[in-house]
Amino acid sequence: MRTFYVLNMALHTSRGSSQHCAFYFTLLCFCLEDHSVDDDNSSIRSSSPVMDRNPSPPPDREGDQGGEEVDAIGETVYSKHWLFSTFTRLIQIVSEQNMGDSDAQMQLPEEDEDELCKIWDMAMDKDVAGFLQEFKAADILLGVITKSRCPRLTEICVGILGNIACFPDTCLTLSQNNDLGVVLLLLLGDTDPPTLLETSRLLLTCVSQSDVSSLWLERVRQQTSVCSSLCFIMCSSTNMDLLVKVGELVDKLFDLDEELMKSWVTAGSQPSDEDEEEEEEGERRLDVASSLLEAAKQLRSESPEGLEVYLHALQLLTTIHHGIQTLAVAGGTGQALWTFLCEVVCEDLCQPDDPPFVLQEQKGLLVHALAVLSVLYACQDQEAEHSEADTLLPLVGSMLRVLQYHREVSSGHGQKEKKDGQEEEEKVDEQLQALIQTTVEFLSDVITDLTKDAVSELVTRGYLTEKTCLSAVGSMLPQFSPAVQHLVFMLSEADPQLADTVRKEFPVSLGPS
Repeated sequence: MRTFYVLNMALHTSRGSSQHCAFYFTLLCFCLEDHSVDDDNSSIRSSSPVMDRNPSPPPDREGDQGGEEVDAIGETVYSKHWLFSTFTRLIQIVSEQNMGDSDAQMQLPEEDEDELCKIWDMAMDKDVAGFLQEFKAADILLGVITKSRCPRLTEICVGILGNIACFPDTCLTLSQNNDLGVVLLLLLGDTDPPTLLETSRLLLTCVSQSDVSSLWLERVRQQTSVCSSLCFIMCSSTNMDLLVKVGELVDKLFDLDEELMKSWVTAGSQPSDEDEEEEEEGERRLDVASSLLEAAKQLRSESPEGLEVYLHALQLLTTIHHGIQTLAVAGGTGQALWTFLCEVVCEDLCQPDDPPFVLQEQKGLLVHALAVLSVLYACQDQEAEHSEADTLLPLVGSMLRVLQYHREVSSGHGQKEKKDGQEEEEKVDEQLQALIQTTVEFLSDVITDLTKDAVSELVTRGYLTEKTCLSAVGSMLPQFSPAVQHLVFMLSEADPQLADTVRKEFPVSLGPS
């Protein structure tokens, strides 16, 4: 009852000074904190005398002009009075839930859900977000989250916090709440997909803000359950939106903190006693690389944008020694990743019947996939791990096609109509340039290892034609002359006519590299 007395006072002073409103709302937070330390029965206790009704509101001050304007939040038309009323109901909902069966999940009444969703939407407004932060709404929502036994209610509260965090000032204040930080990271272990989605969105928003990212990274490093919780989601979830958001969060964490990435990779490669017990019971131990791969498989046909996020995270793993070591283990995640990426590149991207400008649409996926494949090719036993007939030759064919399409686009054939500004064009050119450089380097490494039979098979399958061969040689010269010399030498036996064509177009010696 004490909670409703305080909030009732806040409601009727909302047309008065903001300092009085802040005072009553702060008292409300303390009341809510009192509730958070209740016993396991979650009953609401109060040291105040029992009242039959709320006390009468203070009388309106005489001469108060422009009440509607004072009641409005900032420059918006949203009402402070309505907002306080809705928070009153929010506290009441949690109080009623905790007076019932402590083990039972509760349902949120539709009318209350609609009202709370309005606050969720309103919090996207900067004035409303600042108002909510000023009057300690984060503390109230934190109290509700910790006491809630209704997944939908928890989701909405986290969603409101996520919208509040979209603005730098409110994100800074929110991030300085250590209790909130701990609870949010623990929420990653929740079982409700919508709650997990909103939690991941909120965490991603916070770590993406430069002013507070270091604070959140430190919390993630200290909370060891974050890695296992995220890996579990990536391995087990079939919710596409959740997988994409979790992937964005992991990718951002890895991009910001290489040491964190190392520690997660190391933790996955060094099983604990608890992990060994799980394996004995038939449960597979989770590691970062295999978890990223499993999520990428789920997203392959559903979300190209989400798949690109995961491929970038996997590429980041290949930039550190511990990551390469993990992928290089024979028969491990590296081999499964090689097979998957070859299927993506050879079956989904840059197909023979695609127009050349498809490179502009698929350059992100291609550059990340080929970058990872090039590392896997370099660190694994080619004969044991890469069957030329099954994966390597089709992969070479795809890389030849990438270079052919790039040459055609560069020469003005099949070029997509330009609709973007100069700044966007430069950005696209940079990413496309990265794709071509990655493709050329990888193709040169593979070509150097090709046998005469392999080159002959490339010709027979139609991968190595005059058009693709000239495009590839033109892209590799002069930086990768040894690879070109080896290719021409092999062609002189496998297809002498094609070898002559290359030598007429480019000054290449016939001797082997």
